[in-house]
Amino acid sequence: MQNSDQKATSGRFRSLTEFYLWPLRVATLILVLLAVNQAFNFHFFLGYTLLSNKYMYSILIIVIPSIFILIPGSIKGSKSSVPVIDLFLALSSMIILAWFIANSFDMMANGWELAAPINAQYFSIALWVIIFETSRRSGGIGLAIIVGTISLYPLFADRMPGPIRGFSFELGTAAGYHAMSDESIIGIPMRAFSNLVIGFLIFGAALQHTGAGKFFINLAFALLGHIRGGPAKVAIVASGLMGSMSGSVVTNVMTTGVMTIPAMRKIKLSGPFAAGVEACASTGGVLMPPVMGATAFIMANFLETSYANVALAAIIPSFLYFFGLFIQIDARAATEKLKGLDKKELPSLSQTLREGWYYIFAFGLLVYLLLFLRREMLAPFYATPLLILINQIFSPKTRWGIKELLSFIDSLTKLFAELVGVLAGIGLIVGALSMTGLAGTLVNDLLSIAGGSPLILLIIGAITSFVLGIGMTVTAAYIFLAILLAPALISTGMNPIAVHMFIFYWGMLSFITPPVALGAFAAASVAKTPPMATGLEAMRLGSVIYFIPFFFVLDPALVLVGQPAQVLPALALAIIGIFIFSGAMQGYLYGVGNLNIVERTMMFFGSLILPLPGYTLFPISKFYLLVISACILLPIITFPYVRNRRVRV
Repeated sequence: MQNSDQKATSGRFRSLTEFYLWPLRVATLILVLLAVNQAFNFHFFLGYTLLSNKYMYSILIIVIPSIFILIPGSIKGSKSSVPVIDLFLALSSMIILAWFIANSFDMMANGWELAAPINAQYFSIALWVIIFETSRRSGGIGLAIIVGTISLYPLFADRMPGPIRGFSFELGTAAGYHAMSDESIIGIPMRAFSNLVIGFLIFGAALQHTGAGKFFINLAFALLGHIRGGPAKVAIVASGLMGSMSGSVVTNVMTTGVMTIPAMRKIKLSGPFAAGVEACASTGGVLMPPVMGATAFIMANFLETSYANVALAAIIPSFLYFFGLFIQIDARAATEKLKGLDKKELPSLSQTLREGWYYIFAFGLLVYLLLFLRREMLAPFYATPLLILINQIFSPKTRWGIKELLSFIDSLTKLFAELVGVLAGIGLIVGALSMTGLAGTLVNDLLSIAGGSPLILLIIGAITSFVLGIGMTVTAAYIFLAILLAPALISTGMNPIAVHMFIFYWGMLSFITPPVALGAFAAASVAKTPPMATGLEAMRLGSVIYFIPFFFVLDPALVLVGQPAQVLPALALAIIGIFIFSGAMQGYLYGVGNLNIVERTMMFFGSLILPLPGYTLFPISKFYLLVISACILLPIITFPYVRNRRVRV
């Protein structure tokens, strides 16, 4: 697993000598100590707890220079040496951020974000440029263009056409707001990272560098590998679980996919289908509690609620998604008469449990602290030491030595560099929208365009989320829409947490939808299949996720809003609807048999009507929606059942 993880990241990062690696390792350890000090108020590291802005500038001074050292400035840049210009940028960023740390108290006390002295304005402009460049290196040219354009928008906002006109600011004032306010570079994205995400990144990396990751994968193989289409079902369970804890689609594909994709090929599943299964499972993992990803923590900040509430809201939507995947894979295996792997080729369940049952305690502790004690900030800092301790005591095969410890620290360095560069850049987008007042005016414009129709707003949201998910990271797309679109949807009466989950889900679709489909293309590289064919298979397999967000945003009972008497019927109808939907997508319904194109089409529409609540999209009560759905589905299910039974007889 460690080797595959290294392969997943080696393409982006330089292969550094020990001369460069050791300073980066020390910096990473300092960052971890800072995070622990801040989370627990230990005072052991500095003797006091840092002010919030000083803490975030301290994180930036540690991570930003490492971006210039680790990530080349261009595709053609050297991967084996660090050019002088990058060393200069790393040193310059340290000097600039040291100034901000030294003046952090004066910034807060004197309101410099709105009225900065001239020297502060110069340093702010320099930091603006530095953050733009790190976002380009970490997030790619697409993110850089968006960050650059929108962050400069306050300079000419008053000269823009009506719908996107806002308040303008001079360069120094805008730069001061970007650099020193809690709405921009050190705003919501960086607050989420500094307060919550760091700990979970550490836990995810520890999971992959100990025997825990291999244990969960082997457990899935032992339980499901022998049944019909077993390896594909293993991929769903293993990749979903690992993806949840790592929070990264591509990394998860590259780590679990090297085991699941060859196993799927062994039972004669086509290469694109096998890679599509892995891509869909890894994408769904990031949507599944308990960890999810950085975006979920940022969502909690936007909603001003605990992360536990976000995780609880995601339980039913993620279950429905994986249930739909499972049914489709079973249908595919049934139509192609695919068996599972021979039990002789699979790990023994008893042996797997003997060799790794103890890892469950670390996972259980994490879940208990997150969902029951609601200790989001502290949970990973308890679970990670327990995980490492368990690995050292009970698992001789994966026990860490100096080499493994250094590999773990190096992986953290890369994770921090990649994410901080992106999040700080996204902060510039948030800052620009905040200082110009554009967010408020666009809400009214969107409502006017939609004519107050929730359906039109949802369609606008879905399309925009998807398009932005192609050009930006999921986190960037989510934040952008959380500011601009979410308030408009909420103003129509929709539940806030359901709206934010809707945006999150549709942003994730870019991982399995061509033409970009990063998750599918990563799986294609493992399976050695055509990327576009793999993307199309992933899109078809994951088709249920295109509709699930509409279900829960229209019926908040599916995000656990409401009483059990509301939640249970909504869940039951959603399960039945997705069961029939999945059968229609594959042309085979369990218990019924093969379906023709007419039957599949009718089942497709009937299954989508079934979970809809009354008086939402249509002025029809829930009772009549059920009647309509039954009138479509009962005959169309009965006909193939009778036909296939006669064929069997």
